[in-house]
Amino acid sequence: MDPIQLTPSAAARVAAIAQRQGKPAILRLSVEGGGCSGFQYRYGLADTVEADDVRVDTDGVALVVDPVSLDLVRGAAVDFVEDLGGAAFRIVNPNAASGCGCGASFSV
Repeated sequence: MDPIQLTPSAAARVAAIAQRQGKPAILRLSVEGGGCSGFQYRYGLADTVEADDVRVDTDGVALVVDPVSLDLVRGAAVDFVEDLGGAAFRIVNPNAASGCGCGASFSV
């Protein structure tokens, strides 16, 4: 099993954004200190995969995570959901002891 997952719906969204911006379909996920609950997720398109990144591919899209961030998101799934509240990337993180209402930060 992969150390982290990118759902097909998230992969499709990343592919669409990357195509519009003329960039490679590589989503970088990192975790930084801060946010309402102690840590916060950061997403962005990456131009390259670094040598120490963990890479997971779904439907032609790469999800890359640096080793330090991976310790905090191991076993998680990156999803893209659309509902009445809007459309957003969401992380289902089994390591998070608690999170904030917006889903952008967590604590362990």
